Amino acid sequence: MKLNDKTKDIIEWIICILVAFVLALLIRFFIGTPTIVQMPSMLPTLQPNQRLILNRWGRTTKTLPERGDIITFEAPSSSSYIYDANNVTAKYTEEPTSALGKFSHYVLEIGKQSYIKRVIALPGEHLQISNGKVYINGNLLQEDYLPEGVTTEVSTGVGNYPFYDLVVPENCVFAMGDNRPESTDSRAFGCIPLEKIESKVWIRFWPLNLFGKVR
Repeated sequence: MKLNDKTKDIIEWIICILVAFVLALLIRFFIGTPTIVQMPSMLPTLQPNQRLILNRWGRTTKTLPERGDIITFEAPSSSSYIYDANNVTAKYTEEPTSALGKFSHYVLEIGKQSYIKRVIALPGEHLQISNGKVYINGNLLQEDYLPEGVTTEVSTGVGNYPFYDLVVPENCVFAMGDNRPESTDSRAFGCIPLEKIESKVWIRFWPLNLFGKVR
């Protein structure tokens, strides 16, 4: 049966829309995507409602971020908040198991929660938080991105944090928010494994007066 011109046009439009949708998903997952800052844990570096572009190439190439990078990662499960001295890696026990569930969660990111934090310690490094300061392998970490007077505590307004003296496991990072008193981060749930790191914050494009790379 031959298709008339109108039916052919409809089919062509459907194909074009499907191709565009697939390409958008691929770019979003493997290369980069825009996002909006939701929480105040990275104040004053990042403020709620600012618009960012995330670079996801590191996830595609399975490359660990560097110290000082601002990253996004999948929020750990609630079970991560139970301290285990023998396992300081954040736990992810509430993940989908079906193929459709995984596609919806990891690709479409429906119902998925992510955090934005700064990388503080790298694999194999001994991290200690003591007297409001951060030490890496016994040396005081210089954190010029923090406002004057900000200290790093293990008991804050959002909870008591047990992960403050540890060696970062292989293929993991220790990350904290710049707004230390109001940030739920690796102090609460442990180190973030590479496979759960989603992206590196690249460019802030809104507000326009702050347009540029984020550091």
